[in-house]
Amino acid sequence: MSSGLKPVLARLANRATLSEPEAEEAFGIIMSGEATPAQIAALLMAMRVRGETVPEIAGAVRAMRRRMVAVEAPAEAMDVCGTGGDAAGTLNVSTAVTFVVAGAGVPVAKHGNRALSSQTGGADVLEALGVKIEIPFPRLAEVLNAAGSVFLLAPRHHAALHHAGGPRQEIGTRTIFNLLGPLANPARVRRQLVGVFAPEWARPMAETLGRLGSERAWVVHGQGLDELTLAGENQVAALSADGIREFELTPEEAGFERVPAEAIRGGKAARNAAALVAMLMDEPGPYRDTVLFNAGAALVVAGRASNVRAGVAEAAEVVASGRALAALEALRSESARAVG
Repeated sequence: MSSGLKPVLARLANRATLSEPEAEEAFGIIMSGEATPAQIAALLMAMRVRGETVPEIAGAVRAMRRRMVAVEAPAEAMDVCGTGGDAAGTLNVSTAVTFVVAGAGVPVAKHGNRALSSQTGGADVLEALGVKIEIPFPRLAEVLNAAGSVFLLAPRHHAALHHAGGPRQEIGTRTIFNLLGPLANPARVRRQLVGVFAPEWARPMAETLGRLGSERAWVVHGQGLDELTLAGENQVAALSADGIREFELTPEEAGFERVPAEAIRGGKAARNAAALVAMLMDEPGPYRDTVLFNAGAALVVAGRASNVRAGVAEAAEVVASGRALAALEALRSESARAVG
């Protein structure tokens, strides 16, 4: 047991906030296995009740990044990843977006996990599609370069987080750890489309990405979902060299009609995988349009489109031409070769 967290806990009990270096040190103690479960739970709940700050989130991410298994990636690589936690159980949107963006020629280092708040997580649906998700670490960069995308299974790269697993499960409510995943991509991408489970976290997450060195990012929330939705207005915090711009984005601005979120309700892995393949084969419907909406935004972040409507048009062409489906097939074959 470490006494290092005791002074921190005393300060947090008085509603004090931590600086970025202090937060990095505190979370380093946790991730090094030097804190007790009671200390971890106390720190997480003190921050949650008071409200986590941008310096605290950034410090925690820096502690994660110092301990993660990193992956080499091209400078133009990006990630499309949500925080989870919306408990909506939709079809897999960001995973499908991965193949549309990769089909457009933008490398995607997709950070993700198995199902947590949904029935089927990115890892689950990829396995159902025949993609190998536990590729030897030295081969991950090869797969990314050959296939144009790769899946980075979060628990493999962030093994130090297991020390907080018990307390998090016993607390049973959201903590700062729910915010960290999209901010700690093992490929250290500097361009991201990030979905958050609540609109009030869009700007803080964008500010955190800016502190951590990101070039461009959109942090989005749509009607209770950690992605852009066709169900109504979406909140966006867009990070660029000019700072952070907050705005509302409607489906109509991207060329879509509004559709209830229930229209893309998902299920078990096999069902979601079949829907994903059908979408990549250009099957019309709400799922295809939702994926194109998010892919259009991702192409803006990647610098491939000047606005979302233009990005959607490019994404639609990538799907119609078969390049998105080819990106899935490339990842399937290259991942199999890597573990072979």
